[in-house]
Amino acid sequence: MNTNNIKVIAFDADDTLWDCQGHFEVVMQHLYDELTPWTDRETAALELFATERKNMPTLGYGVKAFTLSMIETAMRVSKNEMPASTINGILQQCYTLLSFPCDPLPEVKETLQALHQQGKYRLIVFTKGEILDQEHKLERSGLMPFFDYVEITSDKGEKEFLSLCQKLNIHPSEMLMVGNSLKSDIAPALSIGCQAVYIPFHVTWQLEQYESFEHEQMIHISHFNELLNVFGITK
Repeated sequence: MNTNNIKVIAFDADDTLWDCQGHFEVVMQHLYDELTPWTDRETAALELFATERKNMPTLGYGVKAFTLSMIETAMRVSKNEMPASTINGILQQCYTLLSFPCDPLPEVKETLQALHQQGKYRLIVFTKGEILDQEHKLERSGLMPFFDYVEITSDKGEKEFLSLCQKLNIHPSEMLMVGNSLKSDIAPALSIGCQAVYIPFHVTWQLEQYESFEHEQMIHISHFNELLNVFGITK
């Protein structure tokens, strides 16, 4: 990988800059607990996944879509027997996802600071989800001063990556994408000619799971500060 012509470094947000899925997992476990009178936890998890997959084309990504899928799953699996008080408890759990701490993951802040101080690259956030929710998370993270531009989109495919490059007035070969999702961050970026750095998170949402692959324009790192090595910056 040659980064000499890179002008823009784009970062995914959730599970790249801060933990997001871990908080969702806690709320999902609450649903599985509440459904134990009607089914086992494994089946409950499969039912929720099926609901989310069905709703994705119309509801998209984010807390609101997740909340509707949670309640729909609870009502369907319990055959509408789940008490209103229990449904309300699930709803309150979902509300916590709008305000959880967005503390940067290890080495994120220091690495962004070092890249920002270089003054050579334009650092941006390119993430999908609900606009207000993603904006609030970025504010809570305290990382906003490091970024020159933020793009929040309903999805992240080739079309969205090409549109981003056009807005930034760069050729795809001049952008490097950093993210934890092979499906949403890495594969579409590579397919239009960007470079990419894949940094996996310890847990992956089922709808983001993707078969691993190798590519000459992608490198795989385990620690966020390894990104500095990619650009020849001394830690």
